[in-house]
Amino acid sequence: MIGCIIQSRMGSSRLPGKVMMKIDGKNSILYYVVNQLKYCKNVQKFVVATTKNKEDDVIVEFSKDFGIPFFRGDTEDVLDRYYQCSKKFSFSNIVRITADNPLIDPQIVDRVIEIFQSNDYDYVTNCLIRTFPYGTEVEVFSFNALEKAWKNAKKPSEREHVTPYFYNNREKFKIFNITNSENLSHLRWTVDREEDLKLVMIIVTKIRKRPILTRDIVKLFSKENNLININKNLIPEEGYLKSLNKDKLSHNSSE
Repeated sequence: MIGCIIQSRMGSSRLPGKVMMKIDGKNSILYYVVNQLKYCKNVQKFVVATTKNKEDDVIVEFSKDFGIPFFRGDTEDVLDRYYQCSKKFSFSNIVRITADNPLIDPQIVDRVIEIFQSNDYDYVTNCLIRTFPYGTEVEVFSFNALEKAWKNAKKPSEREHVTPYFYNNREKFKIFNITNSENLSHLRWTVDREEDLKLVMIIVTKIRKRPILTRDIVKLFSKENNLININKNLIPEEGYLKSLNKDKLSHNSSE
């Protein structure tokens, strides 16, 4: 079974509690993530994977209200959270989505899944070689690959971000990166900071159709180019860069 695991927690260091912040006056970021993904044709089951922390009870309540299964696991070791969640739900293949991407494009998700399923790959993504906007990241991998990473990953960044062990050990895995026909890597609608949240709130107000697709946002930006400036100065992949610094500290302390 192919299952989509949406990792979600309230304890964001850059924008605490962001996943439950309202972006249209009524519905939260997490609501939009799940609702966008409901339009996927190639996912058989969705699970929200959060932590055992008390502050994440609100995510569990959301999942119950929405009728979507949930799993509670380790706070920092997200790789373990994915592994234990996949085992519990008997997923043979896993789609990884993060809950800070409220405008995740279900068509892109389906495309990555189709490439994964029609080839003998261990890991397929659209974010190793950047041509898609930030906020449209999709990763698909087999349970066997996940288990190998779970058993062998040691670096903090490999435990916290789930998939770095794959691309840090390319000789051990069959990896493929899909690219977009047009390089849109300068665009960003992930939510890490207040500026990101402001932009997404504007996008959902101006685009009424659901799901909101990447091409809809690009069309909006072409008409209102000033929108790109709202969050253009933010650092991409800030969280992962922070984890890489933990790797250095961990390495130095072990010497």
